[in-house]
Amino acid sequence: MSGRLLNERRVLIVEDEFLVTVVLEAAVQKAGANVVRLAASTADALALIEAESFDVALLDARLDDESVTAIAEALDARGIPFVFHSEYGPEHLPSAHRHRPLLRKPSLSSSVVQALHEVMN
Repeated sequence: MSGRLLNERRVLIVEDEFLVTVVLEAAVQKAGANVVRLAASTADALALIEAESFDVALLDARLDDESVTAIAEALDARGIPFVFHSEYGPEHLPSAHRHRPLLRKPSLSSSVVQALHEVMN
């Protein structure tokens, strides 16, 4: 189902687990994303959001016990749609963003691609 759903899209992946990042990056590239940027910390994510433009983002809900509220707020302020990715339930998301889509880890690559595609449309 993933096909080329992210054709020519710029994707930000915010994830602190290296192996998960590798799988996610491969999935969005296979789905046609032409730019994929990776961030493993709040500081890295905020710097990328400030410096570049993105069509969509995948945001790990917990980065080495760092809050992701600032990242969610920065994405929202720039109108960048995003999907949370977490092993925890919605109660662990920033309260102002609990309405956002949440994929539970582990997620199939096709599910991630589909969710990113859906929030852009």
